[in-house]
Amino acid sequence: MQNKKAAMEMSVGTIVTIVLLMSVLVLGIFLIKNIFESGANAIEGVDAQIQAEINKIFNSEEGKSLVIYPNSRKIGIKRSDDSKGFAFSIKNEDGLNPQVYTYNVSAYSTDNCGSAMTPEQANKKIVGASGRLELQRGGTLELARMVEFDFDKSDPACTIVYELVIRGDRGQVGSADIWMVVK
Repeated sequence: MQNKKAAMEMSVGTIVTIVLLMSVLVLGIFLIKNIFESGANAIEGVDAQIQAEINKIFNSEEGKSLVIYPNSRKIGIKRSDDSKGFAFSIKNEDGLNPQVYTYNVSAYSTDNCGSAMTPEQANKKIVGASGRLELQRGGTLELARMVEFDFDKSDPACTIVYELVIRGDRGQVGSADIWMVVK
């Protein structure tokens, strides 16, 4: 009789343990799901903040047709980090007509890297290096264009100067240098 009572207590203890473990598992899954959802929302918030900063620059500096964020145009990236980059927007200076623009980002100088990085190799590190966009008369981009850079651990630590060139089909041209400091 005593063995049956011990066996019954053992099975009740096992059931309680299983119920508690399942509760912890469900709560863990719920928390992980919430963390990933909040991370995705944070990324969307960053994009909205960048767009707001670009709009502020356009509004505060009259006559400026090309805006780059960050304003310093100097970007630091660790070789093991996720890709980083810059955002830009342009304003159509032709107040009467729509304009089609093409843009291109390319390595301008890799002198600081020595022979470890050529301009051709540096160009392969660009994500979103070129594109086409159309703006209505006097308009600006609703969403800034993003250009990112992706460096591997095997790439040298150096500074690469990239050039952004934007050309409109009605003669508007804009350009800027972007300094990528690879650490």
